[in-house]
Amino acid sequence: MHYTQLTETQRYQIYALNKAKMTQSKMAHILGVHKSTISREIRRNSGLRGYRPKQAHAFALERKNNQLKYRIENTTWETITALIKQEWSPEQISGWLKSEKQTSVSPEWIYQYIYTDKHSGGQLYKHLRCQKQRRKRYGSNSRRGIIPNQTSIEQRPAIVEKRQRIGDWELDTVIGQNHKQALVTLVERKSRFTLIAKVIRKTADNVSDAIIHLLSPYPNKIKTLTADNGREFAKHETIAQQLKTRFFFAHPYASWERGLNENTNGLIRQYFPKKTDFTMITKEKVQFVMERLNNRPRKCLGFKTPNQIFAGIKPEVALAT
Repeated sequence: MHYTQLTETQRYQIYALNKAKMTQSKMAHILGVHKSTISREIRRNSGLRGYRPKQAHAFALERKNNQLKYRIENTTWETITALIKQEWSPEQISGWLKSEKQTSVSPEWIYQYIYTDKHSGGQLYKHLRCQKQRRKRYGSNSRRGIIPNQTSIEQRPAIVEKRQRIGDWELDTVIGQNHKQALVTLVERKSRFTLIAKVIRKTADNVSDAIIHLLSPYPNKIKTLTADNGREFAKHETIAQQLKTRFFFAHPYASWERGLNENTNGLIRQYFPKKTDFTMITKEKVQFVMERLNNRPRKCLGFKTPNQIFAGIKPEVALAT
């Protein structure tokens, strides 16, 4: 039995699972760590308001930094700080200290030192050549879940997060009463343009066919697709091949990574509440809801409509249809 150090993403997963009242054993199974890791994490990193991921990560970094400072002399850290400010990389500093000073400080320790300094308001991180947050993966747990050949959202191009281009889509499904039938929902990140299709059963084949059918009319406006880890997206390779695009998966229990899709599903629920019998929904009704959403001005779009941003349709034309 050993303690596995957790990443910030895993701490957000623990928070979501804990809110869902899942047992610690189940949490450990999902994250691929020992159950004692979960127990120790919640016990050591909870605050007055309970376990919160951002605060928990700060507690862990502070504890780690204090341990490092205790094990390594202050004069060595002063030297490391000076070298960082000269734009030396942690690897270069570690190698030089070992060869010149006979002192062993791993690159990972130096990275932890830099990011703890950043959390405290310091500026050392600005001297790194790559300032993207660095996350070391611990343990051997797979992030692919039950779907083979997944590509993690961590590998998705950074431009997707900026919403600066048309063509980056989030995918999800909305389930009907008693899990009978479902809606496949797609929303484009920049324009909020929404596509919806009903499927009789939420199978991977049905969902993949629906996605391909919905997006095929827009071949020049498909750059990336991002979905959760639901089994209905098991045909992701077929979807990507047919649409000539790249398919990415968010982390399990990390709905905030597809926040736009979650919000859009909430808008759809205005028309199809949770107890709606989807077997009674017609294609015409689905089309009606889709048009309502795409022709509605959005504050986040400067009160333009998704249709206007995505397809260049003027508001008066949109309203006339």
